Amino acid sequence: MMNAVHPLSSMNRPDPMPFAPFQDAVSAVDRLIEIYSRNTAFLRAAFRDVLKGAGNGRERARAYYPAIRIVVETYDPIDTRLSYGHVAEPGIYQTTVTQPALFRDYLIEQVGQLLQNHRVAVEVGESDSPIPLHFAFPEGAYVEGEHLEALKRPLRDLFDVPDLAVTDDAIVNGSWRGKEGEPKPLAPFTAQRVDYSLHRLQHYTSTAPAHFQNFVLFTNYQFYVDEFCARARALMASGNEDYEMLVEPGNRITRRGESGPGDEDQAVRLPQMPAYHLVRGDHSGITLVNIGVGPSNAKTITDHIAVLRPHAWLMLGHCAGLRDSQRLGDYVLAHGYVREDHVLDDDLPTWVPVPALAEVQVALEQAVEEVAGLSGWDLKRIMRTGTVATIDNRNWELRDHLELVERFAQSRAIALDMESATIAANGFRFRVPYGTLLCVSDKPLHGELKLPGMASVFYRRQVNQHLEIGIRALERLRGMPPERLHSRKLRTFMETAFQ
Repeated sequence: MMNAVHPLSSMNRPDPMPFAPFQDAVSAVDRLIEIYSRNTAFLRAAFRDVLKGAGNGRERARAYYPAIRIVVETYDPIDTRLSYGHVAEPGIYQTTVTQPALFRDYLIEQVGQLLQNHRVAVEVGESDSPIPLHFAFPEGAYVEGEHLEALKRPLRDLFDVPDLAVTDDAIVNGSWRGKEGEPKPLAPFTAQRVDYSLHRLQHYTSTAPAHFQNFVLFTNYQFYVDEFCARARALMASGNEDYEMLVEPGNRITRRGESGPGDEDQAVRLPQMPAYHLVRGDHSGITLVNIGVGPSNAKTITDHIAVLRPHAWLMLGHCAGLRDSQRLGDYVLAHGYVREDHVLDDDLPTWVPVPALAEVQVALEQAVEEVAGLSGWDLKRIMRTGTVATIDNRNWELRDHLELVERFAQSRAIALDMESATIAANGFRFRVPYGTLLCVSDKPLHGELKLPGMASVFYRRQVNQHLEIGIRALERLRGMPPERLHSRKLRTFMETAFQ
């Protein structure tokens, strides 16, 4: 849906760039970058002219997102082991693209899969979806509010603004219904949806989207952040070759061979969900996000990280153990979820099962074996595999909880928390491989609550080991080919070709 044009406005736009065929993925992506760079520069220049008072203030400026499309005319025989990289049936498939330089490696890989699997050219050109002015500015750009207030006409009369009609999740939710003759989706997100999330990521994590890595850890405790940063700084100081730098909130960078960021004396106000990135050049490093407590934060951050198309995300956090046989410090490897979080009910009904993914489960269990030095029957002493229940009421103990406990018993749940099912369910919804390894920190049904002194000792003892397990698991997953890691369990009947 396009923004309405003011009836008295004329239109100022750059020369059209029609679709052209490409048989080479790199050339196709370079063309996307060329179109996007030109069109966003055009909008920024037009905005500067408006601020300077150039023109009569009645001319509307518009530029369009680049797009990539493929026309498939036959039911090509595709390797059925592949979970992405192909379309299901003949038709025209298209997606708008934003910030192609940021997604360059991803786009080259996706386009290369299309070219290999369908053996027809891909086409790159301008779409009919306008770029909102808000999304035309590079990272870190700042527009003074008083400049906008001085405009003689509303901004919406002169430029396109974000359109909620094309920023929803209809494609990944499976609710997209195209119009007659409209191309089918080629990717899970539209350009505006991606732009929206890229801006939100900067806001919530205080780090640039470019620093996010393809393997993500979520936690709900600052102790894990402190340990992660200590490990990462030690790696940087040692000159370790596996990782290039550590990026902390405020985009503070510690590079290989350094002991800390250059601006370490400057205080940084932490955002709502701070992110820390142990960076590798190919984005195969590890990002840690402290999401705090609750399913709302868990949904919010995974909604936005999903547009970066990570290869896996894991939840490492604490939980209430629900079985008397569990001890404080034991691990829980989730193989199923009871979803009492409610934040995803409209997007993914609770009757939809969220399955365990074999590749992730094996990586987590092997990591526990390595770090704890236990295996087989001995491993069962410290780790239990079972169902995790996620609830949206932190103080469920303060009401009559007999009915709730009965539901936990019927589900065979072994642990309770406030984030894990949300993160797993959004991984399922967004086709991002997911897993959960929790640590039992209290047993409220059996009278074992954390007291201040107990908590401090527990955290010091367990956080180091728990984090090491999560990092080892992600490094194992990193060693897998993407086509093996991205399970077909996550794909539905009519899937987009892009991962």
